[in-house]
Amino acid sequence: MSQIISDIISHKKIISVYGLGNVGAPIAAAWLRAGAKVIGVDISSELLDQIRAGTSHTKEPFISQIFTKALKNGTLTITSDGKKASHDSHIKIVAVPVALKNNKIDLSALLAVAKKISYGLKRNDAVIICPSIPPGTTRKIIGPILEKSKLCVDKDFYLIYNPERIYEGRALQDIESNYPAIVSGFGQNSLKFAESLLKIISKKGVLSMSTLESAEAEKLFEGIYRDVNIALANELAVGANSQPYCHLHYPGTGVGGLCIPVYPQFIINASRKMNMHVKLTEFSRKINDRMPIKCVSDSLELLNKYHIKPKNAKIAVLGLAFRGEVVDTRLSPSYTVIDEFLKHGCKVMVHDPYIEYDANLPPSVKLSNNLQSVVQGASLIFISTDHKVYVKLNKASFSKTSKPLLIFDGRNILTKNNFKNTSIMTVGMR
Repeated sequence: MSQIISDIISHKKIISVYGLGNVGAPIAAAWLRAGAKVIGVDISSELLDQIRAGTSHTKEPFISQIFTKALKNGTLTITSDGKKASHDSHIKIVAVPVALKNNKIDLSALLAVAKKISYGLKRNDAVIICPSIPPGTTRKIIGPILEKSKLCVDKDFYLIYNPERIYEGRALQDIESNYPAIVSGFGQNSLKFAESLLKIISKKGVLSMSTLESAEAEKLFEGIYRDVNIALANELAVGANSQPYCHLHYPGTGVGGLCIPVYPQFIINASRKMNMHVKLTEFSRKINDRMPIKCVSDSLELLNKYHIKPKNAKIAVLGLAFRGEVVDTRLSPSYTVIDEFLKHGCKVMVHDPYIEYDANLPPSVKLSNNLQSVVQGASLIFISTDHKVYVKLNKASFSKTSKPLLIFDGRNILTKNNFKNTSIMTVGMR
C-alpha cells in the first residue's frame, strides 16, 4: 500500500475520472484532496466550461472550490478526449451514468468509455467501474472490451468494481468519511490492488466482496431495499411510527433520480431473463410509479370539493427536482405530476429555488425562482419536492392565491399550525 500511496502522491501514477457529474466530480475531488494528479474527462463542453469558471457543482459542498484550486496549481486538467486521457493516466475511474430507456438498460455511455480506455490501456494500469450496473456487466461485457487492447485482465491490468455510495448534497463526505468502500476484482490481483488503493480515500476502510457480481448485486439491493420500504409507506399512507419497532418512511409524491427507480429494474430485467419473478420488487415499483398520478387525482378531488373545475384551474407546483436540496431533475415525479394536471386541462406553473431553466418542461409550463409570481392566483398549491425553503412556508406566503387556500402537501413537510382555516391534504390523508 505504501508504494501505491507514494506513486500517487508523487504523481508517478495519474488518475483519470470519466464523467464529472454527480458521481464523478466528488470522486475526482476526493483524489485531489488526497494529493493525486487527476485528469477529468467529460463529453459536455458546457460542464467543462462551468468547471473552468468555478460554477459547476455549487450545490455539492466543496467540489467547485477544490476544482478551481486544482486547476490553478496544475493537479487537475480537464478534457473531452477520452483516448488521450487513458494514454496519459494509470488509474482510470469510470463514473458515467447507466440509465433506463423505455425500461431497457442503457449501457451506451459505459461501453463508449470502456472502448476509449482500451486504446490507451497499458501494463499495470487499473480500470475501476463505479456506476450501478446489472450483475455480470463488468466481467462479461467490460472485460472483453478492455482486452481488445491485447492485454490480459488481472494479469496485465487490474479490473475493479467499486460502486458509488453517495447521497447528493454530501457526496464528498460520503466517499471520504461516512461509509466503507465496497471493492471487488476480476481476480485476486485486481482485488488486492483495489483494497490498497481505495483505503487511501476511504477513512472507514474497505469491504471486500468475493466476486464482481456480488458487489454489483450489493449496490442494487441497497436501492431495492429503499424502493420496497417507500412503497410500503405509500401503500399504507398513514403514520405508523409512534412506537420504536416501526420505522416506516413517509409516503410521498413519488420516487425520482437515477438511483432508486432504476436499480430495481436491473434486477427485474435480469430475473425475467432467467424465467424468474421478483414479485415484491416489481409490485413496489408499480406502487411508487403510480404515486404521482394518485396524488394528482386526490388534488383534483380537493378542487371538486370546493366546486372548482379542473379545466383552466391554475396549479402551482412547488419543486421540480427529484429530491429536496438538489438541482437534479432526472426522473423527477414532478414531471408526471405536471403532465397529469395538463391532461385535465389545468394551467400549471412551477417553482424551484435552485433551477432556473428546464428544457424538458412542456412549452405551456413556466418555471420560475420567484415563488410569489408562481402562486399568484393559484387555485391549488401542490408541494412536490421537499426543499427546505418550503418547510418554512406559512399562510402569509400564499396571500396572493385564490380563495379558499387549497394545498396538497405531497411531502408532508408543512407545519399545520401555520395554516389555520386552510384546507391541506397530504398523501393518504383527507
